[in-house]
Amino acid sequence: MNKEILIQVDAEETGVAVLEDGRLMEIYLERPKKEHLVGNIYKGRVANVLPGMQAAFVDIGLEKNAFLFVDDTTGLEVLEDALPPRSRRRISDVVRVGQEILVQVVKEPRGSKGARVTTHITLPGRYLVLMPTLNYIGVSRRIGSEEERERLKTVARSVKPRRMGLIVRTAAAGAGLEELREDARALDRAWKRIYELARQSKAPRLLHHDVELSLRILRDLFTEDVDRLLVNSRHTYDLVIGILAGNSPELRRRVVLRDGADLFALYGVHNQVDQALKRKVWLKCGGYLVIDQMEALTAIDVNTGKFVGRHNLADTILTTNLEAAAEVARQLRLRNIGGIIVVDFIDMENPAHREQVIKVLQKELARDKTKTQVLGFTRLGLLEMTRKKDQPELGSMLQQDCPYCRGTGKVLSEETVALQARKKILQLAAESRARALLVEANTAVAALLIGTGGANLRLLERRAGKRLIIRGNENLHLEEVNLRELFDLDEINDAAPVKAGQVLKVLIEGAHTTNNGDGIARVDGFVLDIPGGASYLGREVPVEVTRVYRTFARARLLDDAGKFSRHT
Repeated sequence: MNKEILIQVDAEETGVAVLEDGRLMEIYLERPKKEHLVGNIYKGRVANVLPGMQAAFVDIGLEKNAFLFVDDTTGLEVLEDALPPRSRRRISDVVRVGQEILVQVVKEPRGSKGARVTTHITLPGRYLVLMPTLNYIGVSRRIGSEEERERLKTVARSVKPRRMGLIVRTAAAGAGLEELREDARALDRAWKRIYELARQSKAPRLLHHDVELSLRILRDLFTEDVDRLLVNSRHTYDLVIGILAGNSPELRRRVVLRDGADLFALYGVHNQVDQALKRKVWLKCGGYLVIDQMEALTAIDVNTGKFVGRHNLADTILTTNLEAAAEVARQLRLRNIGGIIVVDFIDMENPAHREQVIKVLQKELARDKTKTQVLGFTRLGLLEMTRKKDQPELGSMLQQDCPYCRGTGKVLSEETVALQARKKILQLAAESRARALLVEANTAVAALLIGTGGANLRLLERRAGKRLIIRGNENLHLEEVNLRELFDLDEINDAAPVKAGQVLKVLIEGAHTTNNGDGIARVDGFVLDIPGGASYLGREVPVEVTRVYRTFARARLLDDAGKFSRHT
């Protein structure tokens, strides 16, 4: 497998793409106006303690207070005496209102929720992660060799700062004593600076800001399994080479500069990101996934689609599910989906087939640095799994809720809006002394209010007891209806968008439903009936309005188009 990392540095955004055999597997984006908070360390002040939620809100100087759950208060054990066992601990045992504590952001703010924080501080380095509040030694689960794991544990014990803990990272595989000792010393010095700043500062205060995206990628992802690291910025390239010269000189030859190039365009990253924002994902076999993301749960449905197989139904289903399992793992990484995930694979009667699907899924997820847990199939045949949620999902970074449907994906139907509009018209008519009412609505809604031949409008006027002028506007949102009172004759006459004798250019949109030779055009949603206009379908033609009726107007075609200006 060929693995490459692209670092695309632009004035407005820094992006990092991880490619495996040319396919986009992970993407990270950072914009100056949207600060990255995960990893930042703050001195905060407890603003509120909620025993009913076993949590506290901590003021760390951001717009919204951070959320601290009782299970995330492990690091405070070194500061408090005689705390109850963790299983029986209450939030009131650990913190109190007004107390100043050190916290680290573990989850970005999202929507109405503030950042989630922990008192268990971690400082990542190239080879090690320092845990100042825990006395513990751990080794990355990605290092599979037991012999190497034991060796690294022994080395970590010898370099571990007193009364602190260390986790040995995947990048440390094969590293020697001096490399780990230098990393541990650097992390220890960083922690002492943070602690001293905290001692001298008043809350709320930012004590430590995690490094920029390109350097985080260098620290966290650029390991021996990466074949090439491509950078499009000379400044970033020099920075990367300088850092690698000190801690991983053997990786410098894998760094390639493409100064000024659009790496994302060259490697097709933009197109793959666009696909990752869609609900439906096609598989090579012809099947497809449907991915529905909710706040706490993601549901993925697997379908055979165009794939009909070659042998029998069971083989067709198995082939689709195996390919879907690999693609599910990719989509979780690419979209950075976290929380509870339910996958509805196509039903498999053979238990061995289910095991094959789980093995493929687990194999693909083994390359995912974010912790995942596959729980297996339920009695309903749904596969359950969880994935740690810490970074924002791709969709939340690049998209926002639709301002029209407010994120629901649905709007009211034309019939519903027309019905609501009728009720508003009748209510206003009963309260108003105006001679007429002007109703502006989307053209689809206006057509329903008017009805065939104006039948609905005449009925509505009888019920309202007033003259009604319906004006369609295709630029209005489907759910928007505006009502205005008209008190004098001039206002009523001016309410129609066209007048007799007016000359304008219009687009012939269709043929009349009963008079096939007539063409239909619209001016601000108002219908123009043009005798002989059907032969000009799809063309702009000059016309003269001959007569204006309540719900439409008639116009005649003009011969010389050059004399008239375009109607706007």
